[in-house]
Amino acid sequence: MRFGVLGTGHWARAVHATALAEHPSAELVGVWGRDLAKAKALGAEFEVPGYGDVDALLADVDAVAIALPPDVQAPLAVRAAEAGRHLLLEKPIALDVAGADRVVDAVRAAGVASVVFFTFRFQTATSTWLTQAGRTRLAGGSGSWLSSLAGTPFAASPWRQEHGALWDIGPHALSVLVPALGPVVSVQAGAGLRDTVHLVLTHESGTASTVTLSHTVAPMSTGIEFYVHGDAGRLVLLPEVDEPVAAFRVAVDELTAAAVTGGTHPCDVAFGRDVVAVLAAAVRALDSGCREHVSR
Repeated sequence: MRFGVLGTGHWARAVHATALAEHPSAELVGVWGRDLAKAKALGAEFEVPGYGDVDALLADVDAVAIALPPDVQAPLAVRAAEAGRHLLLEKPIALDVAGADRVVDAVRAAGVASVVFFTFRFQTATSTWLTQAGRTRLAGGSGSWLSSLAGTPFAASPWRQEHGALWDIGPHALSVLVPALGPVVSVQAGAGLRDTVHLVLTHESGTASTVTLSHTVAPMSTGIEFYVHGDAGRLVLLPEVDEPVAAFRVAVDELTAAAVTGGTHPCDVAFGRDVVAVLAAAVRALDSGCREHVSR
């Protein structure tokens, strides 16, 4: 499958382009960026053209991998789907439910395949954990991801600075808790220091889970852990955060399989849309101080 990368930032170079350039059965065809000079520079690193016209790139590929801020990604995803191109998207797929719905509608109308790169979902440890969870009568769960962006390539990201950990790493938490415990129907939320947020999620199954997220803790306080509990005890997941390229290669394989078979993927844009709906409900809950229902 011929891929184009949309985006020229750190994640586009270090993960998307790197994984595609090394992939045994996918071909990196080119890179598009809003800044043509940056697109050409990144393309030159991987010996492919840099494009300034997104339609020109779409004409040369079968699929796109988008590594752009969510509000930029969503309209480009619609455009690519309308052109008949398969989609490998970053999370969150949009910054509001209406934008996410437009992406879902475009994908369904075009009949293209889609995968959202929830990194943990493309790791063997997570698949094993979810299989074990599926064999257990669960009573609830919890997740905690405390991080510090200071000194990282993401520290200067404007959309992360504006929307914080809730929108950046919240999708990852939901990507493992939702398949384990079921769809979220309502959210309660409380704010901590800086961008720290605490969520109580009520699932359709009647179970509840809690999530704590932050990008602004002290470096010595960082860590990540998820667990679910039930009749068989506590099942703990400690996701791997240092191997995104390997996970992205798996995502490429699974998008290709969905495109060939005409099937859907568990992490397709419909699931991505549901994640956005939970995050949007969390924002309303933070503002209102009340339990907010998730739009279906």
